[in-house]
Amino acid sequence: MKWLIIGAGAIGCLVGGKLAAHGADVTLVGRPRFAETVRQQGLVLTDAQGVQTVHTLQIAASIVEAYQHAVYDLAVFTVKSYDTGTALAELQQAATGHVPSVLSLQNGVGNEETLAAALGAEHVLAGTITTPVSITGPGAITIEKPNFTVGLSPWTAHFPVEHLARVDYDLTAAGFAVTRYPHPEGLKWTKLLMNMVGNATSAILDEPPGRVFADPALVDVEIAAWREALAVMARARIPSVNLGQYPFALLAPLIRTLPNALLRPVLRRQVRGARGAKWPSLHIDLHGGKAHNEVGWLNGAVTKRGATLGVPTPINTVLTETLLTLVSNEAEHTRWHHNHAHLIQACHRAMQSKIAEATGL
Repeated sequence: MKWLIIGAGAIGCLVGGKLAAHGADVTLVGRPRFAETVRQQGLVLTDAQGVQTVHTLQIAASIVEAYQHAVYDLAVFTVKSYDTGTALAELQQAATGHVPSVLSLQNGVGNEETLAAALGAEHVLAGTITTPVSITGPGAITIEKPNFTVGLSPWTAHFPVEHLARVDYDLTAAGFAVTRYPHPEGLKWTKLLMNMVGNATSAILDEPPGRVFADPALVDVEIAAWREALAVMARARIPSVNLGQYPFALLAPLIRTLPNALLRPVLRRQVRGARGAKWPSLHIDLHGGKAHNEVGWLNGAVTKRGATLGVPTPINTVLTETLLTLVSNEAEHTRWHHNHAHLIQACHRAMQSKIAEATGL
């Protein structure tokens, strides 16, 4: 089976590197500088066991270049969500009539829908990965915990069973603990809950999640955002599922009903365990000067689905709109920098507005 990994970030390098190290036929697509570095030095994977350099990867600086040498059975999307459309268009152009099945290991909600609309739902596999990984240099990553867990779920029942079995086999042989899920939206929305925590607030306030979560009022904002997402999932009949060591099927009903005072320490532990000292992705993109941001596929996905279903999402709307304003207007950064009260007040006003709208007051 020939694998094409589209996106040489931390997850793309992890999956491509582990597969290639265990004998799979893998081509990894990254930017020209990355491609040149890995061709010279190999792909360097560091974990608690030591350093491993993988030289068996095929490297390409574009999807078009990758298709000059092979035809692929599976393309794995690990690019940022805002790059999905561009990568998809390049894949369709390069594949020239033989577009492979695709697996999205991207964060957020909406990528599988984009892929299915272009390629057909029967060619799309939803996926999640919960292994924490960081980039330490060009062509080098550090795997922070040895829990190689992957969730897989066909976007439709028409995805070929034998193809799913081959994907599962290769990933398992590479050391990943693979779990198959019957509900693809449940898989992706549960991962969305994980990715939301301490992400937009950290970016808006330019503070690490640990500092954000030291403020009880901001923890309450996070709880409210989670409850909105869970209300949307309930209205859409999307189940929460257990992902790796995270028992969301059990936690979801408790989050919706328990008092905030009991939930705050739970969320603080979640942030410490999932994020550690790492800056979250929305902060990295915003304060790294990126012209785009994935908030539209995280908090924005909650707002979008909520609007369709008639579920109020004032907190996620504030977080999404504020972060998008900061992306487009750098002068706004100073106004929100470390300004807990400003964000808390904005969320409070949005909630009060929704209550007034619902009651007709």
